[in-house]
Amino acid sequence: MTGKKTSKRKKKTETEAKRAKTEEILEEITRPDKLVERVMKLTRRKIPEELREEIRKALLREVLDYGVEDEDALKEKLNEFIDKAKKIIAISEVAKEVLPEGIYLELVTSLFRVNARVKLNDDELRIIRDDVIRTYLRAIVDPGEPVGTVAAQSIGEPGTQMTLRTFHYAGVKELNVTLGLPRLIELVDARKTPETPMMEIHLDEEHKYDREKAIEVARRIEMTRIENVVDVVDISIATKQLVIKLDPVMLQDKGLTRDDIIRVLSKSKSLAGKVNPDPDDPHTIIIDMPTKDPIKAQKFRDRILRMKLKGIKDIKKVIPQKRKDPETGKEYYVLITDGTNLAAVMKVEGVDPTRTRSNSIHEIENVLGIEAAREALVREIKNTLDEQGLDVDIRHIMLLADMMTRTGVVRQIGRHGVAGEKPSVLARAAFEVTVKHLFDASARGEVDLIRGVTENVIIGQLAPVGTAKVQLKMDPTKIKPLSKR
Repeated sequence: MTGKKTSKRKKKTETEAKRAKTEEILEEITRPDKLVERVMKLTRRKIPEELREEIRKALLREVLDYGVEDEDALKEKLNEFIDKAKKIIAISEVAKEVLPEGIYLELVTSLFRVNARVKLNDDELRIIRDDVIRTYLRAIVDPGEPVGTVAAQSIGEPGTQMTLRTFHYAGVKELNVTLGLPRLIELVDARKTPETPMMEIHLDEEHKYDREKAIEVARRIEMTRIENVVDVVDISIATKQLVIKLDPVMLQDKGLTRDDIIRVLSKSKSLAGKVNPDPDDPHTIIIDMPTKDPIKAQKFRDRILRMKLKGIKDIKKVIPQKRKDPETGKEYYVLITDGTNLAAVMKVEGVDPTRTRSNSIHEIENVLGIEAAREALVREIKNTLDEQGLDVDIRHIMLLADMMTRTGVVRQIGRHGVAGEKPSVLARAAFEVTVKHLFDASARGEVDLIRGVTENVIIGQLAPVGTAKVQLKMDPTKIKPLSKR
């Protein structure tokens, strides 16, 4: 009894010691934040709300990067930052009248950050402000601009210059990536599965700088079947045995042993007690077959070879690739895969789920939602065009992605998607299968209000774009009094 009490007391003491240590670490971590908050509360000067968070971050940098912990010194720095913030806000006042709130806030915060590192005079700040306003006004679409037609032309014309090719990963004969026109077509057609499904898996801080740790994560992800580690398979009809000779090099590469394979095979109910290691050869497994029929024996062999040993379904190959961080210059590893399974890969230990990407738009939609699918569409189309050296404004691509995802699901541009769901009968008929659309519409008694570009062009009216979108109306009763004068 006394022993149990002593054990409980010891555990309690250890728990309290751990709690005290945790609190001590938390106190040390939060100390700079508390110091900055205290200094900001003590000041009598008004801190501009637009830049309050930026000023707090700048003060925090003074504490963390330069070791400034004296309150008086921090007060001086705070006053300096407030002066800079007020000057920036005064100079940016003109921009507030023109720019949307989001762009205005981005302008003042960017000016404050730059001004904290490099001292800019008033004239330089005004030049930057005016340049932002000019750029914004140039970027605004004029009322009545046919943005859809311009976007279609801007993406379609460069598309005629694209090549029909695939990219081959050096040293890996099985892994190719579809690029150019075939990739653009499968993106706008919203194909369920890409021709060459692949993932770019980023690793966490612990695993990405060490090649061995990156390979360890790759082994956990890559799907390994028995056929991947086999050297020779023999069927002995006379003894009703299947003899599997393993490849020691492949076993080492996949991080497996003969015992691991026997354990996986023995889990199958039909093979329980029928799998045995060869006592004479450390790389051979003998399996008792249930039949002497050669055809059934061949099927049994194929079933055994297809059995999964480890890894994630659909990930056929994983290649560690070395890259260099452009900012820090440090080398790190990412994993390129043949095949995709985003949901399962994001759960693997060592993987950074926030940066891991798949080239399958529908998979991204199912796992992360429609907004992530839209973002992926924009990124994939932009990368495909950039890789071919074609400069297309990203806003045309964003409009295309918006149209493909606006209903909450990814739809293709063709007749089974965006073009086929237009409210106008004539617009649908003008795209594809004209007679079918006209017959179906007449059978349902559909009414076409002739509001779009296509249908107005068909019947010879002005399309409601540009100046044709403006309608002038005259009130004769107000003109008469003016004519008498």
